[in-house]
Order: sequence, then structure tokens, then C-alpha cells
Amino acid sequence: MRGRPGYDPSTPRAARHDWWGVVLEAPDPRALAHFYSELLDWPIVKEDPDGAAVAPPEGVGYLAFQLSDGYVPPVWPAQRGAQRITMHLDFEVVDLRAAVVHALELGGREADHQPQDNVRVILDPAGHPFCLYRDETSSG
Repeated sequence: MRGRPGYDPSTPRAARHDWWGVVLEAPDPRALAHFYSELLDWPIVKEDPDGAAVAPPEGVGYLAFQLSDGYVPPVWPAQRGAQRITMHLDFEVVDLRAAVVHALELGGREADHQPQDNVRVILDPAGHPFCLYRDETSSG
């Protein structure tokens, strides 16, 4: 992409300028950051009244949350006339049952509609759906 530096493995992570992320709107971005921080075991790397972000210990990706007045959670599955999902997050796990239990303990809710046996749709505390899935094609 123009305007972004090329990858240089000798550049320390904190000095890199090729970070990328996904930003979710939320009525309480700090609370949502704490949910995902606990869920993913990623540290909170930014937190202020209008937003927050978590990032894995390595790499240059992040998941951020921004304050949205009048936030309306999406509906899963899609329903005519209701707020639609425009994207969702997927997280591969090796123990689907344990991952679901953990997400529920942290304040997530299991969606009523589950599309596949190896996937569980969870709604985070703000109502964003995300998928926990076990890759059944791997040999592990």
C-alpha cells in the first residue's frame, strides 16, 4: 500500500509504522477492551474515555473499541429491518467447549442460532457476534 513502510525485521515492534487493526463501536469501549483482553489474553495497549485497544504480544495487529453514542447492537442471524452485522471476528481454538465456557464466564452470551457443530457464535457484552471455531481439517 502506498504511504506505508516496507517490512524491515530489524525495526523494533514499538517503532514500526505498519500497524493495522479492526475497530468496533461500543457503548462502553473500555469494558469491551477488558472483555477481549481477558478472553484472548492480550494486554490493553490503549485506554481512554473514548476508546481502548488490545493487541497480541507479537505482530502489529490490534483490536480497538471506540465510543458510539446511540450504539445499536447487531442482530444474529440477520433479520429484515434490524441492525445488520457488517463484520464479525473469528478465533480458532483447540478446545471449543473450554473456549465457550471461558467466553460465557467473562460476560459473553451464546447465540441461539449455531450454524455448524465445530463453530460457536458468541455475542460479546456489547452484542457483537464472534465465532469460536475448531478447525476439523487439521491433524491436531
